[in-house]
This record gives sequence, C-alpha cells and structure tokens, in this order.
Amino acid sequence: MTGGRRADANAGVSTYLALACTNRVVAPRSKLAFADWWSATAGARVTRVPWAALDHRWFWDAMDAVDQAALTSVERWLAAAMAAEFGLGLSSMALDMTNFATYIDSGNEKAPAAQRGHAKQKRTDLRLVGLGMVVTRDGGVPLVGHVYPGIRNDVTIFPEVIDELVARYRGLAAEDQDLTVAFDAGQNSADNFTHLVSAGLQFAGSLPPSDYPDLLALPSSRLTPVDAERFPGLTGHDTRAEALGAGRRVILTHSATLHAKQSRGFDQTTGKAVRKLAELAARLERGRTRRDKAAVEAEITKITRPRWLNRVITTTLAGDKPSQLRLTWTVHDAARRELEAELSGKWILVTSRDDWPAPEVVAGYRSQSDAEAGFRPLKDPHVVSFSPMHHWTDHKIRVHVSYCVTALAIAHLMRRQARHEGLDMSVRVLLAELAGIQETVLLYPSTGGRPRARRMLTEMTPTQQHLYEIFGLDRYAPAR
Repeated sequence: MTGGRRADANAGVSTYLALACTNRVVAPRSKLAFADWWSATAGARVTRVPWAALDHRWFWDAMDAVDQAALTSVERWLAAAMAAEFGLGLSSMALDMTNFATYIDSGNEKAPAAQRGHAKQKRTDLRLVGLGMVVTRDGGVPLVGHVYPGIRNDVTIFPEVIDELVARYRGLAAEDQDLTVAFDAGQNSADNFTHLVSAGLQFAGSLPPSDYPDLLALPSSRLTPVDAERFPGLTGHDTRAEALGAGRRVILTHSATLHAKQSRGFDQTTGKAVRKLAELAARLERGRTRRDKAAVEAEITKITRPRWLNRVITTTLAGDKPSQLRLTWTVHDAARRELEAELSGKWILVTSRDDWPAPEVVAGYRSQSDAEAGFRPLKDPHVVSFSPMHHWTDHKIRVHVSYCVTALAIAHLMRRQARHEGLDMSVRVLLAELAGIQETVLLYPSTGGRPRARRMLTEMTPTQQHLYEIFGLDRYAPAR
C-alpha cells in the first residue's frame, strides 16, 4: 500500500510509519530528536533498524511518498486488522471532534488544513488543525481519524466523518449488523440527523434541556430508576418529542451526582457575583465613581451575565447623578430552589433505537465520553501526543495526524488487553508502568580484549511483572 523503499533509502516507508507510531506511544519527539531517543532504548537491538535510517530527512521523504489514497488504504487496513485481531465489538461507536493549535506561520500557504477558528485550547493566536475521531465503545479504540481545516465547525464536518465511518464499517461488520453512533449536541442539526438515516446508521445523542421546558417541568415522581446497579442515582422518563424536524424517542434523565456538582458550581458563581456587587456598592457608597448611570448599569449587567443568575439575583440602582448612585440587591432562595428543581442534574437523550431499553441508550450515549477521553492524550505533550508537530505542509500534517491516531489506537488496545487481564488503569499510568521496565548493561573485565557485556532487565514491581507477562515481553528481553 505504501510502495517499496527507494533505492537509496535505509528502510521502507512502512518502517518509518511504524517507527513514528512507536515514538508517539512511548515518548513523543520531533523527527530531528528521534535518533537520540532511539539510541537510549532497546529498539535498535530488537528491530535492527540501521542508525543511518534515523535521520529526520528520511522520515520526511517517507511521508512525502504516501499519497492520500495510500494513506486511506493503510488506515482502513489497520482498522480491519485491529477489529479482527482483538475481536473488537463494532455495534456501537462514539464520535467527537476537536482542534489542535499549531505553530505554522500565518503566511504559509502550503498548509490549508491549518486555519484560524474557534480554538478549543484557547490559543486564538494560532492556526488550528481539526480532527474528527470515531472510537469503539469496546475499549475506546479509534478506528477513524478525519483531518479538516480548523476554521470549520463541528456541524459542517459531521457528514464527512460519518461517510468515512460508513466506508470503513461496511468492510468490517456483517451486512445485517446495525451500527449505532453516539455524539454530543455540538453536532446536532436537522440535516445531520437526516444524513445519519440516509447512511443507514442508528444514533444516540443529546438535546439542549432548555429547549424542552415541558419535559423539564415534569415532577420528580414521574422519573423512575434507570438501572440501580449500573447507574446508581440515575432516574429517567422515556417518551417521545419533536426534535430536529421529526418525532423522536427522548429520555429525560436526572443524575443525583450531576445535580450535586452543578449545585456547588452555581453556589460559586453566585458567591462571585455577590462579592463583585458588594465591591461596586461600596464604591458607589463612597461616591468614588464618575461614571453615569448607564455605565454602572452596564457593569451590573456584566456581573450578573453568567447563565441563570438573573433568575436568582435582582438588583436595584437608585439615583441619577454619579454621586447619588446607590446599589442594592437580593438573592432569592425560593427562585434558587425552583431553578435547581427545574434544571439541575437533568439531561435529555435522543435516539433512533426504539428497540433498546433505557439503560442501553444511556450506556450508548455515555460511550461518547470515550471519544473525549481519547483526545486528552493527544493534547498531552508526554503521552501519545499530537504535539510537537514540526510539519509545514498540508500533506505532512495529514500523515502526522494519521500515525498519531494509530498510536492512540495501539495505546488503547494495550489498555483494553490489560483490563481484560485484571489491570484497570489509564493510558498514562499503563505507559508509565511499562516505561519502568528497563534494560541495563553490565560490563565484566576479561583476561584479554574488550570487557564482556551482559544485558539484563532491572527489578520489576508486581504490576510491571504482570504487564510483562500480559504483553509477552520475554520475547524481546535480552538473552543471557
């Protein structure tokens, strides 16, 4: 798929892609720093990749040799191989999108994938590369990674990601197997829901609760436990409603845990607003303002702007001249209780799966958090990282993203395998434990010639020993 090696190359294109994936999993580095990192590992002994092959220019030449068609073929082949080799469940997947800040120069016209837009990392000064990713509900393994210009929003890119998912899925699953896709409200639109139906996909998503006041007004007595064992403290009401152009099944849920968190968060928001109002009132009381009444009212509006505060706090600004302005306010406890009863802890799920029981719909939707969790390592500079990205052309960016997503898939497959063997840990912890299994070289004096060298593994903790056995690392351990 990637073609053979060049006559003057020290390794094939596929070897360079595999090396790049390995580095992203173990210790993300730039291609310029790759050789120094590789020399401090056992990689050279295990793979016998020649030192001359590790020059950063060979990596870049290899990336140039993989066109978009070949890259797509490689990604689809890897997705099929992972699903078959590890028996991944493919009936339900989760989709999410994000973007990554890059340091590509503003005048660089060779990277149209990097554009300024809504920066989810808050780096509004940098150009962005968008990534749509679909992961399996079974293990959170990414099977689709779609690069798009950072200027495009999630709603417009959604159909492209879905089409690529369908193209890959039809090659993996049985023809009569349904696929359910979970996604958050950021991808909602009537056109996107129609596109899902035309693509033959089922879905589990969410709706903005404030758009459905009739559902929010239902008394708590109408909500029953969803599944006390799987989802303790979660109650719900299963019904139908008009949603995005059609009548659909919706489930109003209330989580006691989420309710408590939102209540604490609103306490903090209210307390912050009250402190600012008190400071403003004190300044006005001292006559320390030259601003007119309209300017002071604008400041009050800014203080009480956070969501729902205007339902709980009322303010009165008396006087007309700056020296006469006086501020009073009231926090209405009854209004606060009504607000909590109406909104706190509530979520509205929407699905095309009329045949699923409510607990399965909840579980399907919550799998979307696996996709969100998958982005966290990609934004961590030390774990399966998207950064540092030292590529300045559109094509190299796409290849870079491709092997980053493959590296993330490898890490999650490792985590999934470890969990099946009784070790439930995050990707970060798993990789940290494996990094602690190290190889050392002991030098012994000899009667003549060079000292004798003996390679051996350092002492392992019980967890490391377990991981050593799970992944069969004895195959790569130094022989005595």
